[in-house]
Amino acid sequence: MKVNPVDGSIDLPDHVDSSGVKPMSYEEEQLIRVFYEQKIQEVCTAFKFPHKIQATAIIYFKRFYLQWSVMEHQPKNIMLTCVYASCKVEENHVSAEELGKGIQQDHEIILNNEMVLLKSLDFDLIVYAPYRSIEGFIDDLEGFCRAGNGAFQRLKELHQMAISHADKMMLTDAPLLYTPGQLALAALHKCNDILKVFDFERYLETIFSRQHSNCTIEQFVQSINAINYLVDQLKMPSVKDMRHLDRKLRHCWDPSSRDEYGIRRKRRSQNTNRKEHLLMPSSTARKRIVEGLV
Repeated sequence: MKVNPVDGSIDLPDHVDSSGVKPMSYEEEQLIRVFYEQKIQEVCTAFKFPHKIQATAIIYFKRFYLQWSVMEHQPKNIMLTCVYASCKVEENHVSAEELGKGIQQDHEIILNNEMVLLKSLDFDLIVYAPYRSIEGFIDDLEGFCRAGNGAFQRLKELHQMAISHADKMMLTDAPLLYTPGQLALAALHKCNDILKVFDFERYLETIFSRQHSNCTIEQFVQSINAINYLVDQLKMPSVKDMRHLDRKLRHCWDPSSRDEYGIRRKRRSQNTNRKEHLLMPSSTARKRIVEGLV
């Protein structure tokens, strides 16, 4: 067994005895998915993509693995394809070649998985993320708080902290279970508990007084608490965890998929003289992403 120093991939023998291989447990698959969802965030940050692209790519990744197992489709390949598709849908197009070269991955892997991804999503590609909702609530809070210069600065701090908290939410199942508005208010509620910028319960009352809803404030607060509970329970895999999980995952894959990956990687190494593209992450960011990819 050899480890590729560039992308961290492992070359396994041509013939692997799979008779004693145990499938991955639900918990193990979940850790792998969370790891690659976090990698989506790192890739998007390195390319300076807006949060909308990051959120869309993560939702695509989550929805894809509602139908498939990480033992059936390599999550690293699907992760990159999700970022590529997200850029297309959000009209911030980056070519597959540019994306692949930016993080030293074979762009053909992205293209070969694109149709599999789109079919698995039933071509339903519109995604709503909590970030615009957070921005809308912050604008509304300026009037609610009658923000002066001091209050405006505190709302700005609340806004930034809520975005960071929403990033954590995106790594849980919450985006599949709750609306963007609920996610946004849950993020603001959690961060306001720390910063104490405004009276959250009174603000909820003003929101509910403006609209007719069958949902009570108490029920809505329960939803918010449930969302933040998911964030509190989020477990991030350690480097040691991922080494073990990656080793086990590679034994679970069909040998033909490993052969195909090896062919693609060889083809990538033969195409090193292609034209450089302008939109690339910094060398430091690119190195960090490549070293982190399993």
